[in-house]
Amino acid sequence: MQNFKFYDKKDILSLTRIRRFETKLGELADQINDTARWQKEIEDSPADYIVFGIPEDIGVLGNYGNGGTNTIWNAFLGSFLNIQSNDFLEGTELMVLGHFDFDEIKNLIEKNSGNEEEKIDAYRHAVNFIDEQVSELVKVIRSIGKFPIAVGGGHNNAYGMIKGAAKGLYKNGKIPLSQINCINVDAHTDYRPTEGRHSGNPFRYAEEDGFLSKYCVIGLHENYIPQNVWNDFVNNPFTDLITYEDIFIHEKRNFIQAVAHATGFTEETYTGIELDLDSIISAETSAITPTGISALQARQYMNFVAKDAKCAYLHIAEGMALQSNQTGKLVSYLVADFIKSHMEM
Repeated sequence: MQNFKFYDKKDILSLTRIRRFETKLGELADQINDTARWQKEIEDSPADYIVFGIPEDIGVLGNYGNGGTNTIWNAFLGSFLNIQSNDFLEGTELMVLGHFDFDEIKNLIEKNSGNEEEKIDAYRHAVNFIDEQVSELVKVIRSIGKFPIAVGGGHNNAYGMIKGAAKGLYKNGKIPLSQINCINVDAHTDYRPTEGRHSGNPFRYAEEDGFLSKYCVIGLHENYIPQNVWNDFVNNPFTDLITYEDIFIHEKRNFIQAVAHATGFTEETYTGIELDLDSIISAETSAITPTGISALQARQYMNFVAKDAKCAYLHIAEGMALQSNQTGKLVSYLVADFIKSHMEM
């Protein structure tokens, strides 16, 4: 596959700290042995969960944001592969597939753009290419009955996840139309106008292109809702939101009640599960926040939706690991929580 690096066992073990009398996930996770047959190997693998990375920040930069979302994948993987294999999560359930590499595209843009406006336009044009790459991989994974889990990159990649899952589930006969729902815990809607693709509008594009039916955002910060987006949400029966302020300031409902509302709103079909790490207080992200949900609440969200929603995929976006590995370690907890809970279904 173009722009994708498949991992072999050597790649995975290079990040796994082997210790006597212990077994880590990295020792038991499956991988691709023959890249020419990668689709067949995913299909034949005993693993149900296909984990891959999207380490890019092109979409964030195209949204006038801070770069660095290309760093969380390696930080996550270094923690995730070293989780203990035990009765809670063994590791044989997983295939660590690899990661996308869009560095060459980013370098070409930064080298050849004449000014900031040209650079922004080029970033947004490049996101269209990234969308197609991500959606094609997710389509393959879902069409053969496996579950895709993506870590890293900007929230622009939600579009590729939604499109790929919708097309894959349709091809597999699971849904009558190439269209799914989505739940997103996020400080922002990422529903900005269609001004060119970037991290601030994946859900708008997914809806307008027909791949997204219902969309519910939890924990949205009132200070960051453009009025036009607010108007669109409240006037659209297929979109819903519960603000951070309604949950934690006005206390109209608690966090789990808000999540339960979202799973009820989207329950009629498969639903993509999104978490933007900028919703978590002090997590290192492209838009770090001094007020947000806790790491515990993020873990509760993973646990609840994995059991209560008809999940199409899991996507954790917008994280960084520039200062420390703590956000990468947090993401490893979140992914493990989701898988453990989802396996009980």
